Amino acid sequence: MGKKIVVVNAGPRTAWNTGSLIREAARGAESEGAVIERFDLFRLEKYAGCISCFGCKKEKFKGHCVCRDGLTPVLDAIREADGLIIGSPNYLSELTASFRALYERLIFQYLTYNRETPCCNERLIPVLLIMTSNAPDQMYKELLEGYCRTLSAFVGPTTVFVSGDTLQLKDYSKTDWEWSMFNPAAKIERHETVFPEHCREAFALGAKMLKE
Repeated sequence: MGKKIVVVNAGPRTAWNTGSLIREAARGAESEGAVIERFDLFRLEKYAGCISCFGCKKEKFKGHCVCRDGLTPVLDAIREADGLIIGSPNYLSELTASFRALYERLIFQYLTYNRETPCCNERLIPVLLIMTSNAPDQMYKELLEGYCRTLSAFVGPTTVFVSGDTLQLKDYSKTDWEWSMFNPAAKIERHETVFPEHCREAFALGAKMLKE
């Protein structure tokens, strides 16, 4: 049986920008023999971010979030996986609240507060973090460097891929307000010319996870 890669969509749409990129990354992993387990965070049972119960700081629960809700199967799957692909759109210069909820629970369960061994996760796995945004790619360098450092330290070596200046709507003329900040024709052209290349890059990055 091939290596298991957990794929997480932290955006509300399954077949648009973020959904398309993580699907291509998953296809890339599958092309190298991976078995894919996918979760769409917006379609899970009710869940929350870290509730600061400190249950994961007890020896018998070491490295395990004790809160049981819609995120539990996701955390369990990641713990047993050989790699993680996670994608989120950018909302107000951050990743989605759904992403943050999973991120808090995923990282905090491994944090020990011990200077010598700050992380109790002894099974690090490769991570591919994908972010999409209607703004240019370079706007989020500091934000993503922070996520990359933390994910690398507590989950495993992390690669970040950004697809910026994305197409938000198929038809901007159907909005009630005039979205004068955007050039719809330019957005559509980029979606038809640049975004397919981003999908190919995501496929290659997904395949690369199985080779490292």
